[in-house]
Amino acid sequence: MRRSENDLIVLQIVQSLPSKGQEAEGPTLYFDGSCPLCSAEIDHYASRDGSDQLKFVDVSAKDADLGSGLECDDAMRRFHVRLPDGTLLSGAHAFVAVWASLPGWTRAARLAKTPGAMSVLEVAYRAFLPVRPVLSKLAAYLGARAINAPTKH
Repeated sequence: MRRSENDLIVLQIVQSLPSKGQEAEGPTLYFDGSCPLCSAEIDHYASRDGSDQLKFVDVSAKDADLGSGLECDDAMRRFHVRLPDGTLLSGAHAFVAVWASLPGWTRAARLAKTPGAMSVLEVAYRAFLPVRPVLSKLAAYLGARAINAPTKH
């Protein structure tokens, strides 16, 4: 996938997602497409080798299909991943599931599975959540764009 001069790669990612009837074989990532930081992260994952096995769901979209057991408010607050068997993960466990699915990230996934690492990652993720809005504004200032920019009334 190439970057366009207009920096529309994120929109191209959404357009290249599997359509109904063409389900990805890997995990489904639920992300806040109204957040520039989250969109940049998803852009990164979607540009990696193996990303064709991932399904991306923008939970900020009006018609987002969250499946069973996931509410929009929860999906907007924390990163969630649904495994192909239906298991729903959030936080550090969700990130590790994504890393395990992408060839360039498998080492990180293996390291995360060492004793105690998952607890440290979850504490770090929970510490990140309160500062996410500030980091998202900083990311926007530095040029990151939300996939689903909120409309101004």
